[in-house]
Amino acid sequence: MMRRLYTALFCLLLPLVQLRLLWRSLKSPDYRRRWAERFGRFPAPGIGDSIWIHAVSIGEVQAAGPLAKRLLESHPDIPLVITTTTPTGSAQVRKLFGDRVHHVYFPYDVPFAIDGFLDRMRPRLLLMMETEIWPNLLAICEQRGITTILANARLSQRSARGYARLGRFAQQTFSRIGMVAAQGPADAERFLALGVGPGRVRITGSIKFDIKLPASLNERAEVLRRQWGGRPVWVAASTHEGEDEPLLEAHREIRRMHPDALLVLVPRHPERFERVAQLCRRMGFGTERRSSGRPCSPRTEVFLGDTMGELALFMAASDVVFVGGSLVPVGGHNILEPAALGVPILFGPHMFNFALISRMMLEAGAAIQVENRDQLAAIVGDWFGDASRRARIGEAGRRLVEENRGAVDRLLDLVEECIGGSQSPPGAPGAIGGPGA
Repeated sequence: MMRRLYTALFCLLLPLVQLRLLWRSLKSPDYRRRWAERFGRFPAPGIGDSIWIHAVSIGEVQAAGPLAKRLLESHPDIPLVITTTTPTGSAQVRKLFGDRVHHVYFPYDVPFAIDGFLDRMRPRLLLMMETEIWPNLLAICEQRGITTILANARLSQRSARGYARLGRFAQQTFSRIGMVAAQGPADAERFLALGVGPGRVRITGSIKFDIKLPASLNERAEVLRRQWGGRPVWVAASTHEGEDEPLLEAHREIRRMHPDALLVLVPRHPERFERVAQLCRRMGFGTERRSSGRPCSPRTEVFLGDTMGELALFMAASDVVFVGGSLVPVGGHNILEPAALGVPILFGPHMFNFALISRMMLEAGAAIQVENRDQLAAIVGDWFGDASRRARIGEAGRRLVEENRGAVDRLLDLVEECIGGSQSPPGAPGAIGGPGA
């Protein structure tokens, strides 16, 4: 009954969802393309028994990349399907895999769209990245005998409370998840409390620790660093609406301490590039855009990273990285890439999407959490004047990443069990919630 009500509400809201896509397409035209895919309508590729990975956007695609590559290597005979929700995620799939995988947009969580998708792709196994909980999808996969794994799963305390308010409907939905590969013990306990079956939760760690950086990255970063003039550089990575202005104010204060300091400002969403460029100039900063192709001059105070796929390069060429989505209540972004690069990290008070990883970084002395722009400016200014301290903090982050690798191997072991039809029984080794747990 509750699922029928949910489906009816979802159908009623679909026109608003479409209007939102149209609104976003004003800044990013790709949002108005390929709508039929979202309703499960596209030419059938003529495959069967595929493995389906759903990764919402560019961050989840990057996280799933090592897993997908290993699956392509170990099972070249099994078709691999990757769905995304956003055009940037779609572009990242094509960049990483080309035509080695099948890609379409994720279907809306209404039965006719899901049935249309499943009829065309015919997966044997669905891997949902992180927190993708869709009631109709899980119910229909259960009916069709499609194994489901929630991979690299995380669930914040706030999200768990929200799901718990849905009572029996949440319990029924979570009970349909075949297996949860949780990032940490707290995540595992929350999934169990919400109804995931005993023995169906394993702690595999975060696959984001298994990050692999291009061999040429440091060499390219040195070239870029020289182009920037060898100045003190800090990167504000993946910023959101409401963050850019306080970050620019912090940069103004930093330049009082270090007059040649350069801020590399990288907005999270491409549709904000022009708006942020205008903000920089309106606030009086000499601004250069990466997309212009022009190098920084000594008069450049802010370098706007308005291209896709270059954030790792910018961070590798910097002295300090601030990770965005954390001064505003977005929940933060992945802090492991700058850690793997050995760059000291700052983030704001809102890191609930990366609660475990951010806590590990703080405990390891690999990052500092700031409450506001004033603290941010003070710490960046101090770090610019203390190269040995920056090196110590950066090395702590690099060491933490190395010590926690291996989640992809553990997740692949779980996938192999499911492909072989031996989904983990209650009480299996490594499971949570079975007998004796």
